[in-house]
Amino acid sequence: MTTIASTAGKPRTAPALTPHLWFDKEAVEAAEFYVSVFPGSHIDAVDRIEGTPSGDCDLVSFTLAGLPFMAISAGPAFRFNEAISLMIPCETQAEIDYYWTVLAADPEDGVCGWIKDRYGLSWQVSPAAINDWMASGDAAAKARLTAAILASRKFDIDALRKAFEG
Repeated sequence: MTTIASTAGKPRTAPALTPHLWFDKEAVEAAEFYVSVFPGSHIDAVDRIEGTPSGDCDLVSFTLAGLPFMAISAGPAFRFNEAISLMIPCETQAEIDYYWTVLAADPEDGVCGWIKDRYGLSWQVSPAAINDWMASGDAAAKARLTAAILASRKFDIDALRKAFEG
């Protein structure tokens, strides 16, 4: 846990955050799929909540790449959109290719490293180095990199590196 200053100037402990994903009926199926994709992942618990306003719900606790997640099957009231995505920083082109192929519902539909999976959740499959490149003080290099990103569907690490380096 991280210690942060409260508004009174006294330290307090920040809670760990757990993303909570809302599905129509597919929470268990989606969690099983996600843990099959990422190493170090597993289902922690599946519980049934009865008598909610949206009917009976499956509630899934799972660990994805070492991070806690929750998922609920609670009806069609809410859908995923691009306002939130999960980023996968990849060290190699083989990792980018793997995650793009396994996660993308339609690999041809992706743009700028973003894809949607079969459940509508957005993912950013990108080189881990992209943040360092974008944080550089070289405006011309960042402009070349940005142009290469905007022209991409699935990222090619070597092409982005070459664009950055000029």
